[in-house]
Amino acid sequence: MTSSGTSPNGLPGSAAWELLLPAASAPPRARGRSLQEALREAVRSGRLVPGTRLPSSRDLAVDLGVSRGLVTEAYEQLTAEGYLRSGRGAGTWVGGAARAANPRARDLAPRSPGARADFRPGTPDLSLFPRAAWAAAQRAVLAEVPHHALGYPDPRGLPRLRTALAELLARRRGVVADPERLVVVSGVAQATTLLGHVLHARGMRDIGVEDPGSPEHGSLHTSAGLNAVPLPLDDEGLDLDALRASGVRAVVTTPAHQFPSGIAYSAGRRTELLDWARSVDGLVIEDDYDGDFRYDRAPVGALQGLDPERVAYTGSVSKSLAPGLRLGWLLVPEWVAEDVVERKRTMDLGHPALDQELFARFVERGDYDRHLRRCQRAYRERRDVLVAALEEHFPGAEVSGIAAGLHVIAALPERYGPQDRFLERTSAAGVAARPLTDFAHAPVKGEGVRLVLGYAQLSPARIAAGVRLMAGALGG
Repeated sequence: MTSSGTSPNGLPGSAAWELLLPAASAPPRARGRSLQEALREAVRSGRLVPGTRLPSSRDLAVDLGVSRGLVTEAYEQLTAEGYLRSGRGAGTWVGGAARAANPRARDLAPRSPGARADFRPGTPDLSLFPRAAWAAAQRAVLAEVPHHALGYPDPRGLPRLRTALAELLARRRGVVADPERLVVVSGVAQATTLLGHVLHARGMRDIGVEDPGSPEHGSLHTSAGLNAVPLPLDDEGLDLDALRASGVRAVVTTPAHQFPSGIAYSAGRRTELLDWARSVDGLVIEDDYDGDFRYDRAPVGALQGLDPERVAYTGSVSKSLAPGLRLGWLLVPEWVAEDVVERKRTMDLGHPALDQELFARFVERGDYDRHLRRCQRAYRERRDVLVAALEEHFPGAEVSGIAAGLHVIAALPERYGPQDRFLERTSAAGVAARPLTDFAHAPVKGEGVRLVLGYAQLSPARIAAGVRLMAGALGG
């Protein structure tokens, strides 16, 4: 068949070779490989459908201006792979094994709903990311890191980073930080999952979680085979009577700034919690998710500093720098350290070495501290703007949890309810907000309008405008 003929299924012969013209123009040494890949892609994409008869090797070689041996080799290779089929004296045909792949790569990352004002909590201001300082650290690391450092790292993390983090956490959060018991992880989520797997392997089947609390804690432990047991809170922290009655021997807490209520565990409750852990030979998992941001009170030190053998401490840069960095840390008691490190090793063979070198330098040179101070000033201003706007547009609202963190709790007077109607109308006005009930593990009835309002990701002007939008949607 020549390029002017037609195949038995009506496909012009020229349609086959026109797909291959770019490959025929490749440099001589790459021409054969390019021809084979062009044929594969034509079959995979469906441009050459199953049952299509291809030109003879002689005709296609003439049409493309290449050697017949090049075409013969391509046909033989793709026949061996299943893309083509051939029979003696019957020609070469497109086989039926290949199926066109969907070329679209979907992005499943959580995104803003496109609201005019998005008060959903949990996101820092990513525009504050220190690009210049980060780029400088990256250039320096690439210039100075030895070749051997690019091999598989210690599954705990690079000694340089673990040492820098131990000093940072001891200074800023009051932890007892032994670099030998510090594990670099890809965020609090991985730390939680690691501990869940280790506790499950040690025979535990239940773990306590705060209620209300982070929805992720329960789902992460469920993935590790543990049953999450919701435990209520009071004004001082976790309800110890409920904890004792639950029968669990491990519990996840956010004692420095409880999410989402915003309370700090009282000194008495922290002591009682540790006494409980000792009495049941148990473990408290401390999630210090936003421990660096304090505005109107002295920082509350980490619970881990009181008893390093009964508290596993975890944190990350997700709120301080950016969640996309997937970088965090886990300090573990000695009695679970070996199991945690082995689980980390089998999970991913260690955190990326260049990322660790970069962050170690960033911490060592004081860049991280400078960035935290910058964020502290920005977030304090935004918190103040939000509180003032709520007082102006929602008279009688009670705002709590404002002394620290990146969100507040706003309890609105009954006249703004019911809550479902409030959320429906504010959403229609372009305001995204989440009620406190979204973070409760058990259904809550009889609550008024209680909102968890994040402010870190919004400029002061957007915060003020967003609160006006909410009030306007209600006719307030």
